Amino acid sequence: MTSPTPPIAILATDAPARTKRSNYPEPFASRMEGRQKQPLGDLFGLRNFGVNLTRLRPGAVSALRHAHTKQDEFIYVLEGRPTLHTDEGHTPLRPGMCAGFPAGTGNGHRLVNDTAEEVVYLEIGDRTPGDEGTYPDDDIQARQVDGRWVFTHKDGSPY
Repeated sequence: MTSPTPPIAILATDAPARTKRSNYPEPFASRMEGRQKQPLGDLFGLRNFGVNLTRLRPGAVSALRHAHTKQDEFIYVLEGRPTLHTDEGHTPLRPGMCAGFPAGTGNGHRLVNDTAEEVVYLEIGDRTPGDEGTYPDDDIQARQVDGRWVFTHKDGSPY
């Protein structure tokens, strides 16, 4: 069976939304309510990095605060005023601002929409094999196995 031919170009807002709310297990997946991701990189068959057009409704968060061991991440705010949560504290962002998160620093990060307006941003991350995710605020850890995320408690027991 052959894969569909990727488009040459699209309007990003026309990309189909990801159908699965989150890769996190419960009780964490339900905390991602109000977040919508439109995978752009996958649509074009990109394999080395991912790109998502992401929307956060008021009160929503981008992710659990996390850090990657091998993957770099980058965000660029298009609309709204999210707050970036990192080990340094809370940093207000606005359209046109961006932030990068180098792999291996252990500096946990996430965006929070504490406003009454929707937030829209691009998130870009590489897909380095063998990555692990740490979560300083929650009893969860992640590692990539055969291209998918496997989540456990911090003591290694499964969810």
